[in-house]
Amino acid sequence: MKTLLEKITIEVREAFQTAGYDEKFAKVTLSNRPDLCEYQCNGAMAAAKTYKKAPAMIAKDVVEALHDSACFETAEAVNPGFINLKVKKEFVTGFLNEMAEDEMLGVSKCENQRTVMIDYGGPNVAKPLHVGHLRSAIIGESIKRIIRYKGNTVIGDIHLGDWGYQMGLIITELKKRKPDLPYFDESFEGDYPKEAPFTITELEEIYPTASAYAKEHEDYREEALKATYLLQNGHRGYRAVWEHIMHVSVTDLKKNYQNLHVEFDLWKGEADAQKYIPPMVEMLKEGGYAHYDEGALVVDVQEESDKKEVPPCMILKSDGAALYDTTDLATLVEREKLYQPDEVIYVVDKRQEMHFIQVFRCAKKTGIVKEETALKFLGFGTMNGKDGKPFKTREGGVMRLENLIREINEEMYKKIMDNRTVSEEEAKRTAQIVGLAAIKYGDLSNQAGKDYIFDVDRFTSFEGNTGPYILYTIVRIKSILTKYAEDKNVLEGLRIGTAQNACEKTLMLEAAKFNDVIDTVYEETAPHKICAYIYDLANAFNKFYHETKILSEEDEQKKESYIALLVLTRKILETSIDLLGFTAPERM
Repeated sequence: MKTLLEKITIEVREAFQTAGYDEKFAKVTLSNRPDLCEYQCNGAMAAAKTYKKAPAMIAKDVVEALHDSACFETAEAVNPGFINLKVKKEFVTGFLNEMAEDEMLGVSKCENQRTVMIDYGGPNVAKPLHVGHLRSAIIGESIKRIIRYKGNTVIGDIHLGDWGYQMGLIITELKKRKPDLPYFDESFEGDYPKEAPFTITELEEIYPTASAYAKEHEDYREEALKATYLLQNGHRGYRAVWEHIMHVSVTDLKKNYQNLHVEFDLWKGEADAQKYIPPMVEMLKEGGYAHYDEGALVVDVQEESDKKEVPPCMILKSDGAALYDTTDLATLVEREKLYQPDEVIYVVDKRQEMHFIQVFRCAKKTGIVKEETALKFLGFGTMNGKDGKPFKTREGGVMRLENLIREINEEMYKKIMDNRTVSEEEAKRTAQIVGLAAIKYGDLSNQAGKDYIFDVDRFTSFEGNTGPYILYTIVRIKSILTKYAEDKNVLEGLRIGTAQNACEKTLMLEAAKFNDVIDTVYEETAPHKICAYIYDLANAFNKFYHETKILSEEDEQKKESYIALLVLTRKILETSIDLLGFTAPERM
């Protein structure tokens, strides 16, 4: 289904042609002066040079050609050459009824559907999730839903940090504490215990203890490095410990991500890529791509057009050890082999940009991925406290994600109970739903690449550009529709009529933007534009609500039209928040 803007633009193109001008000048945009018009075309200015004619004269010719338009209520030529446009109410009504009948609300699926892999999450196992993991999870989940909504196959991969020195540290510390465990008995030949020798709480304490101790004791550090080497080379007991670490840690991670309504299709990690490293290294050597530089194996990725230095992509350190570059390249080998993606998107801290420039260039230069495979780095900014520095606990430490969620939920619970309209049990359930909206909307309403201030007071407010305000608007619409359905016993099949006043038409025009907004969000990978849109839509609805008697309207035809418009508005808002990764409660 074409967008309203596309339909309007077609009319203006025809008018330019009728008036004797090239249709390429007929670009229509939303008006930057909504007090004067709804849409505008500034093409006469650009056409003036081509046709050596005053822009005002060109604008006047085009406006005359729009005289009998089925689309425009008014078309005015305004000095020095603007064309101001207002759309006919009936035209908007027809468009909205077409939208309402469409399962996708007017959004067209991609003609050339693709397979897209999204690498987001990226936590290290054996460590609790903290606020630093929040943005990748929230942004990645929303992008996954948006791309999937347009009809593409999307595979979300958590890409765990599950292989390396941290594992050697945990094994060494566990051996120090419980040396009698069978995993550390080289002569043990039986089956290892099915139960892990630690809980998630113990595991999360073991790693930082071991890490701190290793920094002060070189012999302990050497032992941990040796344990890492033995693990990676198939030590039976250490592999069994690793499997326990993975099971306990991943079970806890799944619970925490579930609380964020974040789901991954793949729970793969660095360990999955290890088997691809040796053949990949051989290919890089044999193909003449890699060379040794001071003992390290590297691939040069500097290009002539670079204005700053891009260091070589390091494949192996001088001691033969693999690095992040190696693992990320091997992961691309695996993804190409198993999934053949058309695009891979990495949702990662923007400070890692150089690493991904190196990896992407190396992957393309060496044929690890096909030339036509798109590799995209979507770097996000930091989440900061009110002091402008990375978000911390009151004590100055890194805040655990579950504690942040709990803090937000408690704040929402207090605000909901202040209204005294629901039971304590329902208030707790509602607080979790609204709290998640507060967190996600607070994050996603900012452009991904920018840093932002995480302000608990502002994000949990029911007023202003916040998640709770959007949910409150949805709940208000639901309440009206429920009351109408109780009386009339019908909601579906109602038709939207012609706007009766300015605020109703404003709401209609906002609703009509939905498919255009989703197309833009998809093309630009920009969830923040959904937030901006639904905030405008919510504002337009609330103005309409305050200025219109909806349920008390005596004219049944008008009332049905109002209700049909509310049904569509609710669907748009609920679809939008689903794309952002949260839901609305029934009551607040």
